[in-house]
Amino acid sequence: FEGAKELTPSQTKLLAEVVKLTKDMLSLARAGDWDEVAELELIRRDALGRCFDRPILDHDSSLIAEALAVILHLNEELMSVLTIAREQTQEEGLIYRKGRVAVTQYQDVDAN
Repeated sequence: FEGAKELTPSQTKLLAEVVKLTKDMLSLARAGDWDEVAELELIRRDALGRCFDRPILDHDSSLIAEALAVILHLNEELMSVLTIAREQTQEEGLIYRKGRVAVTQYQDVDAN
């Protein structure tokens, strides 16, 4: 690439930061701390953008590929946790709505 620079230490640090952020996001998601997951996602996106704001030389591509493979794997786990949490929330909402209907019906019967 014309004008491409080698992977700089700052880019290496950014990639390591993105991997760590993704691991932290997964841990937080497993703990149900979705607000913190969302905050870390913003930080992670910024770090990824800064890491890839310039072309990467071919000889750095294997390091990049390895880091991205780890990030993608962790993302898949994160999405799995998200899917389970969403399903649980939907079930809880359904139980709540059923409970509200039952209370309303009871109150209607009691009022008559």
